[in-house]
Amino acid sequence: MTITINVNGSGHQVEASPETPLLYVLREDLRLNGPKYGCGLGQCGACTVQIDGKAAFSCVTPIAAIAGRSVVTVEGLAPKGEMNMLQQAFLTEQAAQCGYCIAGMIMRAQALLDEIPQPDEKTIRRHMQPNLCRCGTHMRILRAIRRAAAPNASHLA
Repeated sequence: MTITINVNGSGHQVEASPETPLLYVLREDLRLNGPKYGCGLGQCGACTVQIDGKAAFSCVTPIAAIAGRSVVTVEGLAPKGEMNMLQQAFLTEQAAQCGYCIAGMIMRAQALLDEIPQPDEKTIRRHMQPNLCRCGTHMRILRAIRRAAAPNASHLA
């Protein structure tokens, strides 16, 4: 079945059965490497993307649920190859160790900052809770989010 989806601001027609996970289409058909396969159960967050501005696990989202909606991957945050403020904060804080979870972490954090530009610590921690980092860089990840959320964040990088 041909399905039209909007990813990172561009329309794409893909051949997939309606129950195919969005993650598979993103990686295999569109060749986007940001979202990662972690658990396949929506329990780790490595596959996190934004759907209509909300963080979502792409591994458990069927492609049929995407029709008429907007999907953004980490690649869509830097369409001209320049990191956005949050991506720069992750780099500055050295928030990645192995890097496997980072695209999902950034996508979940960006969804938060888009909704609440200056969240408090409790809100950040609660919002980020679904995404796991097995390397243990949680404190650096939290610092990066706080850095990007600072009132003068553009001057911190």
